[in-house]
Amino acid sequence: MSDVVPEVAPAPAAAAQESGGARSSLLRLPVNIRQSGIYVAFALIVLLFAILTHGQLLQPGNISNIIVQNSYILILAIGMILIIIAGHIDLSAGSVVAVTGALSAVLMVNHHMSWPLALLVTLVAGGLIGAWQGYWIAYFGIPAFIVTLAGMLLFRALTMTVLGNQGIGPFPDGVRTLSNGFTGGAFGNIGLGPLGGADLLSLLVGLVAIAGFVLAQWRTRRARIGYGQDVEPVALFIARLVLASVVVMAVVVQLARFKNLPWVLILLAALVLGYSLIANRSVFGRQVYAIGGNLQAANLSGIKVKQVTFWIFVNMGVLAALAGVVFAGRLNQAGPTAGTNFELDAIAAAFIGGAAVQGGVGKVVGAITGGLIMGIINNGMSLLGAPTERVMLVKGLVLLAAVAFDVWAKRRVGTGGR
Repeated sequence: MSDVVPEVAPAPAAAAQESGGARSSLLRLPVNIRQSGIYVAFALIVLLFAILTHGQLLQPGNISNIIVQNSYILILAIGMILIIIAGHIDLSAGSVVAVTGALSAVLMVNHHMSWPLALLVTLVAGGLIGAWQGYWIAYFGIPAFIVTLAGMLLFRALTMTVLGNQGIGPFPDGVRTLSNGFTGGAFGNIGLGPLGGADLLSLLVGLVAIAGFVLAQWRTRRARIGYGQDVEPVALFIARLVLASVVVMAVVVQLARFKNLPWVLILLAALVLGYSLIANRSVFGRQVYAIGGNLQAANLSGIKVKQVTFWIFVNMGVLAALAGVVFAGRLNQAGPTAGTNFELDAIAAAFIGGAAVQGGVGKVVGAITGGLIMGIINNGMSLLGAPTERVMLVKGLVLLAAVAFDVWAKRRVGTGGR
């Protein structure tokens, strides 16, 4: 099954057979627009709001706010993309955020448990919630939509019971620092001409991140060549790396000029790196893609479908618990309405980021990009003073456009570009 590994097989084998084994015109382009379109759209949206807000969007403090304010949605999007790739959905993520945030508040505030231990207990509780839902889905055979819809109601009710319909806070300094804090300055500031000064350590972290990105892209290119897959021209490949590196470094410079790197950004970077490796390099990740791409073939090939399905929901529970602590720490309080509609934002981030409705397609980085697009729309329209209903309208249209593009792209592949 060549479609098991997303980086090696960009198009399903069946689609290639339908077109007589020939590549569609969509995939013969220098850049696969189905995979790269989200990044082009992201750049255009940033440019649009930067112009409309007269540069306010790209101010150092505002960039930092976008990252911090959307961190918990991005954490959820990482878990959600794996579930969607496998062909499932999770409607309970927001309620799990609420109940785990409530649990962490009870442990830290009411019972004075040290915050690292309370965080560990909360993550375990999130894993148990995911295991509860994963059992009914994987081993009992109830559709994920039904199980997680029930979970959305159940865990919201449990949140209200735990909190007694009132908020609990404040949280310890360590949790607040994780959610809202910044890395301390180190090695001093260096001059950046008209941009002023920036923390040297933050700049070095940015350079290391860029080096890791370039190395990963180079290894992916070599792997595709080794498998006999089409790759973009060398000049275009280098141009793409340079452009991405410039963007990343520009963001790091702006953050270094403000208050250095947010701790939650460090956490997100570690999660993105780890889950990208799991999704693209591990046996488990390949099995997730195989299940979403063709469930019957995955069963016949010996993949333990039930076990894989169970564990992706356990993973979702753990990440929802982490997002719950981050969100509660940011507000410095756990409340009964926390996490409302978070699951919808995470699902939208995954689909805007390139996940396929039928499963089998999607990337962790794409989900993060989709989440940032939603965050930039929120932030940009807020800077413009747009009312809430207009923000919701734009976000809905962006989601619809993203899914429509995915459907159109698959039809182009299936018809050989005709």
